[in-house]
Amino acid sequence: MSKLNLVCLIFSIVACCSVFYACQSENDLNYARYYTNGKRLYDTHCQNCHGGDGKGLGKLIPPLTDTVFLKAHKQKLACWIKYGTSDTMLVNHIVYSSNMPANANLPDIDIAALVTYVTNTFGNKQGLYDVNDASAHLKKCIISNKR
Repeated sequence: MSKLNLVCLIFSIVACCSVFYACQSENDLNYARYYTNGKRLYDTHCQNCHGGDGKGLGKLIPPLTDTVFLKAHKQKLACWIKYGTSDTMLVNHIVYSSNMPANANLPDIDIAALVTYVTNTFGNKQGLYDVNDASAHLKKCIISNKR
């Protein structure tokens, strides 16, 4: 094989790979954006209590590793992050009753990024949770708190 043929073959392979990776769906790109931002926000706002590994703090702070709990309460996560909670929670057969502080200054898009990160890390795989989901769920918790 001549050098020219080899160069053409390598160029063709690189071009094909570039086209393949450039054709990610908009949903895949949004997921990557939310997840990356969520990781940064988690490190800043959540890691001190829930830990870098999401295992929580003994019987004081609940873990984020219980996929069943997170899936069952996904619509409440945005409310808990934004407004905090004093709800008693049963996670992995352990009752947690400590208060979670509010992050009232975080905009809806940051709440969505945090939920995307938490629900797709620590053994969880729940997909994209976008700003529209966060806004809708936050609106519901405001309404239910006013009753």
